[in-house]
This record gives sequence, structure tokens and C-alpha cells, in this order.
Amino acid sequence: MAKATKKQALGRGLSALLKDPENDIRSVADKNASKLVGNIVALDIDSIEVNPFQPRSNFNEESLEELAGSIRELGVIQPITVRKIDFNQFQLVSGERRFRASKLVGLKTIPAYIRIANDQESLEMALVENIQRQDLDPIEIALSYQRLLEEIQLTQEKMSERVGKKRSTVTNYMRLLKLDPIVQTGIRDGFLSMGHGRALVNISDTKDQIKLYELIVKNHLSVRDTEKAVRKYQQPKVQSNPTSESKIPSFAKADATEFQKKFQVKIAIAASAKGAGKISLHFKDQAEYEALKKTLLGD
Repeated sequence: MAKATKKQALGRGLSALLKDPENDIRSVADKNASKLVGNIVALDIDSIEVNPFQPRSNFNEESLEELAGSIRELGVIQPITVRKIDFNQFQLVSGERRFRASKLVGLKTIPAYIRIANDQESLEMALVENIQRQDLDPIEIALSYQRLLEEIQLTQEKMSERVGKKRSTVTNYMRLLKLDPIVQTGIRDGFLSMGHGRALVNISDTKDQIKLYELIVKNHLSVRDTEKAVRKYQQPKVQSNPTSESKIPSFAKADATEFQKKFQVKIAIAASAKGAGKISLHFKDQAEYEALKKTLLGD
């Protein structure tokens, strides 16, 4: 108990230090900067602004209310992380749910770790920390990976090391961004799982993606059923012959077997009701083609 009281007092003392214009700390080289690093500081909640680099875009109101109730009873157990942007002004790096819930409760101060970071470092910290959380949806994670690649200019290999994920995991998330925005929204809203998305991304035509997405939602298809549907979609579509077999004259039917024996390849005979038609010879490889050519043209 004594340790907790001492820690809280330290936080208040550092908070007062931050409000002293003569001790304005802007870099790690400034006087008293070392006192901030690794310590928890009680910051005025109004001195903190939200992070424009925040990868999360959806905040469940019910979940926030539950967190607010916990903070009302127990306080903020895990401090937020901020970076100093000006005198007594700070910007969130991580912990926006805790920050929002604390404001709902009406807290005046909030415990925080202070970092000295530029915009790029702040973005990287926010993205990496949020990726490692459990409550981001797959699309938010994929967008965070994309931003690390494009804005921080990390390679996929470096990024996988930084976030502690296998490179294949990173790739699977980023492939979700190839999905039509409607399908991505379905994943974000919880209508589809990441497994559904990984199956659907194998369909290049976005219109077909949406059709299958609607089928999944309507029929509550499992991931396995979705994978089967995608495989069925990917099978070559057999075009219907405009002339049905019943319309082929009897003379063509009678000779079909002989053609097959003669050429030793697949034979397709099509004819109209009037008798006009064509004979198609199909070969599966170059060797079969050469044998067919020899039969047709001779040596």
C-alpha cells in the first residue's frame, strides 16, 4: 500500500514539473527528461489529444461503457502512452479506449507514460502496439500493416520481426485488402470471419465476391462451405452447346465411334437440325497433337 501511495505521489510531482515553463522538456537531452522516462505521470485529461495515426476506427459503445464502469470502480489500471507535442500538451500513442472511457467517467487526470517521439516514430509505435492487441478487427490490422509498409517503409520481413508475427501471417492479413470494400465492411462488422475473407480473396471478380458474400450471410455458410463454394466457382465453366445431341443427324451419331477409334482423341460433333455442323478434334498435349497430325496428313 505504501509503495502505491509513493508511486502516485511521484506521478503528481512529475505532473507539476511538466507544468513549469522553465522546465519545458522537448527532447531526451533536456534537463529532467530522464525523470519522465519509465515513470507514470498523472496528466490532465484535457491536455491530451487523440492520435491522428490511430489505426482503430471503430469503437464499440457498449464495450466502452463496460470499460468506463470498470474504471469507475477500480481506476485506470494500465496507464496510457502519450508523446509530448508542446508545453503541457500531449498526444495519445496508445490507449484510446482507456482515454475515452476515462472521459466518460469524468476523470480529470489519467496515468500515462510519456514518450519523446517524432511523427514517424509515433505512428510506428501506435501501429505496432495496436497490431499486437487482441480486439482489432482483421481489416484494421491489415490497414495497419499496409501503413507500416507504405509510411514507415518497412519490408514485410522487417515488419514481421517488429510486430512478432510470421511473414505468412502478415501476408494473409494484407491480402484481405484485395476484397471489395463491401466485403471488407462485412468483416469489420462481424458478418464474416477472416477465414471467410481468405477464401473470398481467391475470387478476382469483385461482383462475384459480393454475390458469394451475400450467399454466405444469407445461408450462414461456414468457412469450409465457403471454401467449397469458391472451388466450385473456380472450376472451368462448361459452355452449353447451342445444338443439343438430339439434333445431331443419325449418320453423325453412327460414325462417332469410328472417328474415335481412328484418331484416338476426344471427338466433338455438333450439327443443326438441317444437318450443317462441324467435327472438333481435341488433343491434350504436343505428343497427341503430333499423332493426330500424322493420322490426318500422313508421313
